[in-house]
Amino acid sequence: MGGGQQAYLEAMESLRSAARRPSTEAGWATVDRAVGLLAGRTHCRLSEAHRHLLKMAADQNREVVDVAAGVISMLDVPEPGEDHGLPELRPAVLPALGGSPVRVVEPWLAVVQAVLDLLPGQAALLTPLRDRSGGLADFVYAATSPEAVAPDGRRGRQLVGTRLGEQFPETVISDRWEAYRRVLETGEPTVVGPVPFGEAVYTVRCHRLGSSLFLTWVQHGREQGDNDRIAVTERLGNLGWGEWDLVRGEVHWSAQLYRIYERDPALGPLRREESEALEVAEDLPLRLAAAEAFERGEQVDVTARIKVNGRIKYLRTVADAVRDGAGRPLRIFGIVQDVTARETSVRRLAEVEEQLDEHRRSLHAEHELAARLQQIILPIPEGPIELPGVKVAVRYLPAGQESLVGGDWYHAAALRDGSVLFAIGDVAGHGTQAATTMAQLRYSLRALAVTTSDPANLLGHLNRLTCDLDQERPETAATAIVARYEPAQRRLTWAQAGHLPPLLSRAGRTEPLARPSGPMLGVVEDARYECATLRMELGDVLMLYTDGLVEHRRRTLDEGLDAVIRTVDEAVAASPRQPLAELLSRLRQANPDDDTCILAFRPVTGETQDLRRYLRPG
Repeated sequence: MGGGQQAYLEAMESLRSAARRPSTEAGWATVDRAVGLLAGRTHCRLSEAHRHLLKMAADQNREVVDVAAGVISMLDVPEPGEDHGLPELRPAVLPALGGSPVRVVEPWLAVVQAVLDLLPGQAALLTPLRDRSGGLADFVYAATSPEAVAPDGRRGRQLVGTRLGEQFPETVISDRWEAYRRVLETGEPTVVGPVPFGEAVYTVRCHRLGSSLFLTWVQHGREQGDNDRIAVTERLGNLGWGEWDLVRGEVHWSAQLYRIYERDPALGPLRREESEALEVAEDLPLRLAAAEAFERGEQVDVTARIKVNGRIKYLRTVADAVRDGAGRPLRIFGIVQDVTARETSVRRLAEVEEQLDEHRRSLHAEHELAARLQQIILPIPEGPIELPGVKVAVRYLPAGQESLVGGDWYHAAALRDGSVLFAIGDVAGHGTQAATTMAQLRYSLRALAVTTSDPANLLGHLNRLTCDLDQERPETAATAIVARYEPAQRRLTWAQAGHLPPLLSRAGRTEPLARPSGPMLGVVEDARYECATLRMELGDVLMLYTDGLVEHRRRTLDEGLDAVIRTVDEAVAASPRQPLAELLSRLRQANPDDDTCILAFRPVTGETQDLRRYLRPG
């Protein structure tokens, strides 16, 4: 690991220590993901995004993980017109072998060029040009550093769009061409040299970047002087200097100052009226206050805006002067730094924070509505309930994140023929839409049970209902299990629609039941569902559940299912006479990403209740 990377990691760790630390690695992963999204959306540095996230957590007196989760929920969607995937460095196709410049237009190249603008030395990104058969025909300059120079005198960005074969025709017939082709094919970097060019000799380093080449070349025997070091410092800090000799009437600008103002050095420094024409009128009070301070003999440090070539830039100016005995300035020295990126990041971070506040308020209101709706339509009994021939226990575990009210539901009720109808389901998504769909499915099942008690038929009706709802609200889908228990025969008939299998605990061993066929609700309009039957025995425990019980971001589905099976085995072994209460007491841990609904039941004979009639006071 390089020193720069290590310094970055140490800086990030110091930032982390200032916040209330997340208790788990998953918490840190959430924070880091939010920082990345925040930096990407506002185009600021990771450290700035991290500091702003910690500031928001402190201002709101909330855990940084909770704030990070809110950032993710709002920003983890593509912006309009945004390519959601990583940029692909696509090779251009050579249209014809001619001398015309080739224009390479890719959105990511602006980022590459912005980086190269600040790099010292000679560097370039070259995009391969292919002929019709796919062979390598040439390279085109796609991005260049300011010091990159060609034999025809073109320098820096003037090279963009030209071909390597035009500027260095000898490259195509040299060993370098084969080396470049090999780097493209294998991805292995290489060093080529010494390469003579005129009276100078160079070493070329070549790396593959996507499907393009990144080249840097260094001249042998060239020592870096003080002027070179100053130029490099100016580019890295994006700052330039100016000197105004008021006695002689002379003005001198550094090369970087011309770049900041995007002015041709041949025109010389800006005249006063030209400079004033670039100023933004709204910043006039700021500039006047700085001028008054300068007149009082103070050093000036002011950040104001200018408009250059239709774009707004933020420039920080630090100025001081050599003065005569009366305090009048004789020579003025100034440093101008382009801080547009920093100021833009601060503004964008403030905008995102405002959006996050509004988003959080909206989510909180929706959560409150969905939670109230859920409590009304899905009452959870405090203790076990008794139905004909069975004892039933239900538990609902809300998601760890308050904004994730889900569409998990259950049903347990006696039918007129003495049997018992069980159901459990999970509507895709969260919030009021999921809760509303859950209510429609649950109440529809109760109504349909008046006409039929066949689980497969009931799922068929629910499937058609879900398909109809999908026409009104796209992407409506759900999973479910419907089961009918006949106490006299202790027979269970059940069907499922894309739902996880029930778990049967028998004789101290728990296993998932083999599922009959049946797709999710809302996917296939004319779906058919099959039934399976099971004769239950005294001492059996059958558990229905939604996927929040077994799915978790830090483990696979199989690992989650194995953990639940172990819990069921341990609960039944610990309390064979009252396994339901013991089971639910052990299944208390909420999933941070999803709600969980659990419905467990076991057959009972009713003999204990029948003995009560013999208990008469003597």
